[in-house]
Amino acid sequence: MITLQNDDPEVWRAIQAEKERQQNTIDLIASENICSLAVQEAQGSSMTNKYAEGYARRRWYAGCGNVDTVEELAIERAKQIFGAEHANVQPHAGSQANMAVCFAVLKPGDRLLGMDLSHGGHLTHGFKKNFSGMMYDITHYGVKKETGYIDYDEVRAIALKTKPNMIIAGASAYPRILDFPKFRKIADEVGAYFMADIAHIAGLIAGGAHPSPVPYADFVTTTTHKTLRGPRGGLILCKSKYAKQVDSMIFPGIQGGPFMHIIAAKAVAFKEALTEEFKQCQQQTVKNAKAMAQEFVKRGYTIVSGGTDNHLFLIDLRNKGIAGKDAQLLLETVDIILNRNTIPYDERGANEPSGIRIGTPTVTSRGMKEADVLKIADCIDKALSQPNDNSVKETIRKTIKSLCSAYPLY
Repeated sequence: MITLQNDDPEVWRAIQAEKERQQNTIDLIASENICSLAVQEAQGSSMTNKYAEGYARRRWYAGCGNVDTVEELAIERAKQIFGAEHANVQPHAGSQANMAVCFAVLKPGDRLLGMDLSHGGHLTHGFKKNFSGMMYDITHYGVKKETGYIDYDEVRAIALKTKPNMIIAGASAYPRILDFPKFRKIADEVGAYFMADIAHIAGLIAGGAHPSPVPYADFVTTTTHKTLRGPRGGLILCKSKYAKQVDSMIFPGIQGGPFMHIIAAKAVAFKEALTEEFKQCQQQTVKNAKAMAQEFVKRGYTIVSGGTDNHLFLIDLRNKGIAGKDAQLLLETVDIILNRNTIPYDERGANEPSGIRIGTPTVTSRGMKEADVLKIADCIDKALSQPNDNSVKETIRKTIKSLCSAYPLY
């Protein structure tokens, strides 16, 4: 970055500091990961200069031959990864992907059934301050208080009562396998569209570490970062019969020119997702999460649902005498990065929740395995158990530094 260093040293220094921070901290944020240098190079390429409104071979501007090539590559690779009939790679983010699907087949005031945000759902699944909550008649399902699992009989009962026009499966903080065939059956019973939002688990699905919704859902949306290890962006998969509705709602419906540098980076990431190395990493991500969750159980922590089937888990800290936000801030002082999170039926507010969320995608992408994440769990336990002991904090920092040195980002 010599040109940037010379032209704008302030931004250059911030970027270098961020690179150093990522190298020297343990990242347990479930929605973060490491994209490859090849993905970063594509994202930082001259394709950022090109306007390409429309779709490949049907653009509004001239000079689009090369960007057409990368968009076609991205589409074909996405379809190959997931076995989808149609793919739209233009959404700028997962939220836009969800918005486009909703706008394509729903009218304002239609009924939508999605997972409650406080139980692990997402803003775009009907949160009142989000477009989904503003535009549609929302009903939510959640998890059972006793088990932490989705009760599909309850989902069915809610659907039969409210007759939603669309049912959304997907979550940002649900640690268990999603039963897509059951959601499909419920949707069919009430005559609803079925959309699966796999933003968190797309990489796991691509790697065979989680069942796929593609054979069952009318629409599948996802981000391209998180477990998929691509650039920040969105993706829509759907049945061929919905292709025209979805495409026209992305452009010209809710977006103008697509980000062709991001689409180029998506194409690179999708090629990587077809490799055996990627698949092994996704399997290891789940192994690491399972091992880590069970280690916390052994140490007396309450894990929502008792464990995990995927890349993340939630710790209910109420029996440890520390709030989620305080735990987040404390752990950052010893170079462990994670986020506070509500737990199902949390009596505390979203800003001061009772839990924390832990994810293993980034540490697994760095090459860590079960023995390494158990060391991280030990560090977290020591920090939370002895929050005011500076000597303990210093010991933890040394352990974290050693792990980060042993597993560099690149």
